[in-house]
Amino acid sequence: MLYFLKKYPLSLAVIVAVIYLSFANMSSTGVSSIPHLDKVAHVCMYFGMGGMLWLEFHRAHRRHPAPRWHAWVGAVVCPIVFSGAVELLQAYCTTSRSGDWLDFAANVGGVLLAWLVAGRPWWRRWGL
Repeated sequence: MLYFLKKYPLSLAVIVAVIYLSFANMSSTGVSSIPHLDKVAHVCMYFGMGGMLWLEFHRAHRRHPAPRWHAWVGAVVCPIVFSGAVELLQAYCTTSRSGDWLDFAANVGGVLLAWLVAGRPWWRRWGL
């Protein structure tokens, strides 16, 4: 565990923030009348989580390369499974939140968007 605290401190902070935002009771504001704004928030939360995991993976393994599948598991598969678990916990363990399939789809969209931006599949093609 100490290894992950040293290698991925910002990612762990983002994960804690996502957990807090997922289970905290948010006060109602006038912004809640905008349709599907919560889906945008879900995309942003999981884009931040996945992007930070990718960026810290690239930073941590600059000198000693790790297999690329480690990053795929850690920055794509784990956040998707995590988001599914959070949605299930919201549905069955809270009264103020509801687990929603569209929220889960927005979470997956945020993770995949992070892969497109921070996973660098197109940077390597151009030699950057």
